[in-house]
Amino acid sequence: MSGHSKWATIKHQKGAKDKARGKLFNKIARQLEVAAREGGGDPSSNASLRTAIQKAKAGQMNNDAIERAIKRGTGADDGGTYEVIMYEGYAPGGVAILVDTLTDNRNRTGSDVRNIFSKLGGSLAEPGAVGWQFSRKGVIVVDGAASEDDVMMAALDAGADDVTDDDGEWRITCTPNHVYDLQAALESAGLTVRSAESTMVSSLTVEVTDAADARKILRMLDAFEDNDDVQDVYSNFDISDELMEEASA
Repeated sequence: MSGHSKWATIKHQKGAKDKARGKLFNKIARQLEVAAREGGGDPSSNASLRTAIQKAKAGQMNNDAIERAIKRGTGADDGGTYEVIMYEGYAPGGVAILVDTLTDNRNRTGSDVRNIFSKLGGSLAEPGAVGWQFSRKGVIVVDGAASEDDVMMAALDAGADDVTDDDGEWRITCTPNHVYDLQAALESAGLTVRSAESTMVSSLTVEVTDAADARKILRMLDAFEDNDDVQDVYSNFDISDELMEEASA
């Protein structure tokens, strides 16, 4: 999973650009809208909405935009009707891919997802083909300059499940609805958080050693992230630091 963590960090750094941030806000707004529609507009009684709000604030989305999305979800403002669809498939090298979408047109989204897989050497799979190996967890990556004792103490005191050394960085896991609270606690303890997300973690990893495959995998992930209907994309690849830098250059 370390390769995917590194890609998530690269994605986070790219997200500082205005264009990428605008796309992120559009995707979070859909999540807020759907969470409010399904569970109501009160975050104190709607855990999904509460998590979406924390994600929005972590991404520096302003309160007015958050409130507008919630109002659309509760019917106070006009909004679209979205459905959640999870697509499963394979990238080059046998890497498993999950693509989480929110769409108002399943034919359009299905066609887009299939085309991305096929154009970059992958294939769309049947439901359940790879999903069985993934489970949802909160994952936080902390700068490796911090000492193990400092990270361990701050993380476990704040309710983390585990802390591991992930190729020179600290990888902390927790329950998915606790990830942004844990991020705040770690930052309050003076630690540098490189990325924080509620994500799907695979029980299996596929090591990628071929540079051409690595480039196609990263291009595929970028293509999915660039699609407005795609909310998140998850995978189980492991790529070395050197090959990751070469492939993402």
